[in-house]
Amino acid sequence: MTATESITTGRTKLRTGVSSAAPTSAAKIGVSGRGFTIASAIVLTVFAIIWLIPSLFALKTSLSDNGVAALGAKSILSNWNPTLHSYASLFQSGDIWNWYLASGITSVVTAVLTVIFASMAAFALSRLVFRGRNIAFLLIILGIMIPTQVLIIPIFQELNAVNLLNTYWSVIFPQVPAVIAVFIFKQFFDGIPKELEEAARIDGAGIWKIYWSVILPLSRPVIAAVTILTFVGVWNNLLLPLFVLSNPDLMTIPVGLATVQGSFGQRYADIQAGAILAALPLIILYLIFQRQIVEGVTGSGLKG
Repeated sequence: MTATESITTGRTKLRTGVSSAAPTSAAKIGVSGRGFTIASAIVLTVFAIIWLIPSLFALKTSLSDNGVAALGAKSILSNWNPTLHSYASLFQSGDIWNWYLASGITSVVTAVLTVIFASMAAFALSRLVFRGRNIAFLLIILGIMIPTQVLIIPIFQELNAVNLLNTYWSVIFPQVPAVIAVFIFKQFFDGIPKELEEAARIDGAGIWKIYWSVILPLSRPVIAAVTILTFVGVWNNLLLPLFVLSNPDLMTIPVGLATVQGSFGQRYADIQAGAILAALPLIILYLIFQRQIVEGVTGSGLKG
């Protein structure tokens, strides 16, 4: 065999070996990928069932009679005579509409003010250069470590000093300074190219113009996420409204449910019906804006 034939044979074997090995590797990767997909689907299904079981039990309790609900889980599950009496009772004799109105006003106004002030603070920390900027950001982040419960008494005393107790503002103002919202906005603003800001400065734009016309239009995903998360947090907040509100006409849904539980005693079906009515707007809100929540928080708002 000549040298030329040996080289040709070697090249043929090399190409044959590579081409024959590639499909095997691809097949292994494909099998591994399918196995991971199946395992992920099983895990997600299990967690979905675990989450749905108490939710379905809560719905079943709300559709039961108060006498049946008081007997316990076995009676609730064995009874198949659903009734809407608890829902009708809440709508007729309760203040559910006032609770919805109070929760809606406080949640919407707080979400809007939080987005405005948190984005302004984040813009200053991200784009402006001033002495003590890093220290200011550090102090703001340290606010996450302070439990809300610790601040209830000082907040109550401050609101009492300015005569804001038993008003919507007593629920709104303490929740506007949201540290996590400032952090999310700053992380997002840090990822916006500074060339856009420099181009706006060349065109004669000032700081407010850059903030309003350049930064905010690019921040729609994170604005949507912060707005929705703030709305949900304020809607579900029980501790602050419980301390600062005593007027039944101004009570939010969590406080209203606490009064229902206290006045109705063992009427578990009525209590559970009220809890479902309280959660229903949030479920609808999430179903409508779930894409914005995921994109704003995991896709852009918290990226490094």
